[in-house]
Amino acid sequence: MNKNIWAVGDLQGCCKALDALLEQPEIKDDPDCELWFAGDLTNRGPESLRTLRRLIELGDRAVCILGNHDLHLLAVYAGIRRQNKSDTIDDILNAKDARDLINWLRHRPLAHYDHEHLMVHAGVMAKWDLATTLRLANEAAESLRSRDWKKNLQNMYGNEPSQWKESLEGPKRLRVIINALTRIRLCTGKGHMDFASKEAPGSDKGLIPWFEVPGRKTIDDTIIFGHWSTLGLLLREHLIALDTGYVWGGKLSAIRLNDRKLIQIAAA
Repeated sequence: MNKNIWAVGDLQGCCKALDALLEQPEIKDDPDCELWFAGDLTNRGPESLRTLRRLIELGDRAVCILGNHDLHLLAVYAGIRRQNKSDTIDDILNAKDARDLINWLRHRPLAHYDHEHLMVHAGVMAKWDLATTLRLANEAAESLRSRDWKKNLQNMYGNEPSQWKESLEGPKRLRVIINALTRIRLCTGKGHMDFASKEAPGSDKGLIPWFEVPGRKTIDDTIIFGHWSTLGLLLREHLIALDTGYVWGGKLSAIRLNDRKLIQIAAA
């Protein structure tokens, strides 16, 4: 790598943590470094609007992908979903430039690949190789960028189908792609997604982490992901899990991909 790249876990509207991260000498004194944000940029934290504006200000220096909370924000804005009691997105919805902010958000990718690292928010299906993952992520992202984005988003919700087939079409196809990239945690041994639990691996008998499904085609590709705060920090040769639950009183984790130097910002 010619430049340093930092991958960052779920922000979830916690701009205080983002500000603190950007003040770290390794990042502040390296204006050419890239920052990869692994989705869930907004919601649950106290400053979703300021977080979004801060990310936009970073320009090309920041690579931001979409997480399930970001898709929820899009759906609420579009009138497809109602807000949950725990949502903290009113500041974005009520902003004078809300339309511009939403347009920026819905033009973010669902996966990013560079320097032999793949970043997704949640995970990938075992049947997908790297090329398939990027192709399908782009397919879903294009559906959110299109004129029919609200209709496409409306068809996104649901837990079925739980398994991937290339023959899937329309809403079912989009739903599986979105669910894998932004919601997956646990699977059956045959690779069927199961959304009943958000707990750490081992708490549900018969279910295994998506990355341990036998025959996973991306086993030799290095994947960065967030989404799973109960899993926490996981650093393996080909896996980097970065959601360490800052919004729940944990830490914001960032790792420099070049040498795997770790920075963590503790919640106050």
